[in-house]
Amino acid sequence: MRVDRKKLHNLIAKKLHKAGLSKEHADIAADALAFADARGIHSHGAVRVEYYSERIAKGGMTTNPNMTYKETGPASAILDFDNGCGLVGAKIGMDKAIELAKKNGVAVVGIRRMSHSGSLCYFTEMAAAHNLVAISMCQSDPMAVPFGGAEEFFGTNPIAFAAPSADERVVSFDMATTVQAWGKVLYARSKGAAIPPTWAVDEHGEATTDPYKVNALLPIADAKGYGLMMMVDVLSGILLGLPFGKNVSSMYADLSKGRDLGHLHIVINPEYFVGLEVFKKSMSAMLDQLKQVKPAKGNSEVFFPGERGKKREADYIKNGIEIVDDIYQYLISDDVHYDRYDHKNKFAE
Repeated sequence: MRVDRKKLHNLIAKKLHKAGLSKEHADIAADALAFADARGIHSHGAVRVEYYSERIAKGGMTTNPNMTYKETGPASAILDFDNGCGLVGAKIGMDKAIELAKKNGVAVVGIRRMSHSGSLCYFTEMAAAHNLVAISMCQSDPMAVPFGGAEEFFGTNPIAFAAPSADERVVSFDMATTVQAWGKVLYARSKGAAIPPTWAVDEHGEATTDPYKVNALLPIADAKGYGLMMMVDVLSGILLGLPFGKNVSSMYADLSKGRDLGHLHIVINPEYFVGLEVFKKSMSAMLDQLKQVKPAKGNSEVFFPGERGKKREADYIKNGIEIVDDIYQYLISDDVHYDRYDHKNKFAE
């Protein structure tokens, strides 16, 4: 079914507040989740609300975090978020990074001890709205096989990037370092759909199209994706003094405990390099030239990163955001959660 974005936001915020988040934090989290659904990133939208609510209700997410922020240099800072809501911690961290980059040209802000932070392009596009360039990354619990390995070691460890242009177009991408994020498998399950055979392997290490038989995810481009997921773990885990690799906390093993996850924002002010106006004009020229590239067979045109998401958002603004019926029924219910996730394995089973 389709739901108006404002209504979806309010339903999510109400549920998270009922679970225990403050109204302020519930509203911030709801904005990030509704954003994801509006862009068609349903794996990181309303489908996550029940999990968050169960963790909040069971004490595994600090509802009133005693956060501390310290600038460790002219362009670096660390925010310790006391295992509060990751969507909120990452947003506050990006606010700080934007301030630093405007002042000093570059900002590297690490967020320590936070919960799951959702779709990263929400945060990088915050920077782009301030005429800044941003890269964001975070670690996650192990569920991907390293290249050449037969068992999981790293997480999906996503990376996002955003940059402004001289017009309303924003280059934006948000990618897992696996072929697909686990949330995509969850979404396939919620719709009763098969997955492509290139996403994951079963317990025997064989490709599977059944989302219920997934045992581990595959890195993008084999060794290249493996290298990227290691890089993310180093920068958002080891660099911040947090657990890494197989030591990263499970999303579902014990919802009464904090996750102690790490997240890193890198923000660059073009004014300190080529100059803002030159940068934005060149970005627009690049996009214009990309649109002139001859499309391959079966494609109507070449899209720049983030363009299709904005088109989906325009459709959803007009016609409402598509939400799975079961998820909508949960959102409008009086229940906080249904004990579906606690003490489950890495795939919530």
